[in-house]
Amino acid sequence: MTQYQFPIIGRLGNKASRVILITIFSFLVIFITTNIASSQTEAKLPAPQRHPLPPSLAEWNVNAEAGDYFSQVEPSPLGYLIWSQFPVKIYLDLSEGEQQEWVEAVMTAIREWDAYIPLQRISNRAQADIIIARSRPPLNTTRDPKTNKLEFSRARSARTRYEFDVNNSRLIHRMIIEISPDQARIHILPSARHEIGHALGIWGHSQNPNDALYFSQVRESPEISDRDINTLKKIYQQPTRLGWKIIKN
Repeated sequence: MTQYQFPIIGRLGNKASRVILITIFSFLVIFITTNIASSQTEAKLPAPQRHPLPPSLAEWNVNAEAGDYFSQVEPSPLGYLIWSQFPVKIYLDLSEGEQQEWVEAVMTAIREWDAYIPLQRISNRAQADIIIARSRPPLNTTRDPKTNKLEFSRARSARTRYEFDVNNSRLIHRMIIEISPDQARIHILPSARHEIGHALGIWGHSQNPNDALYFSQVRESPEISDRDINTLKKIYQQPTRLGWKIIKN
């Protein structure tokens, strides 16, 4: 029984969105040139390249019979959202108040994904790759094309978004996850499991209700499946600009 859909921020599919992608890409070039290059030096984006697989994914034997949903995964304007330095550092933002059940559920999800991508909880937000906030995601808003009025959807339980930065001339990204405190532990765990999957690079949704990255939460929440990991491994075999150094001329 479907309860709610899992949104992710930044998906680019239709013609208008492709225009946005080009605009974002152009902005990134300007951003990098402005923030990295000196007045005498120009900088440009690195070519997409493959990173070595983390050991746990390298050792993963793909279950060909289970298949994957890689075709549903979209790259960012800088390529697939792949981490290249491990462990990936996670900070829990409890600014809205600590709740033991919430923390325990999120830590359980972190331990589950740690079996495939090395993860580490840290206490310094500024050093985090992934920030998981105990906060209410904003409402979805859409504009009715006929009336031009804003329409608000029902409240979301969780969402993930990404942002780009440059660190020591290297292109990096950061993931921000928001998981609402207004839900029972039974729902917090699958929400955290699902959103961490996005934060680790699965920027898309499965159409199979037996996968953790299924687009909607179901009554019997699935654990991380072979299809989830098959997909994750295939993503980490793709080239990306993220994690590589800016080229200076």
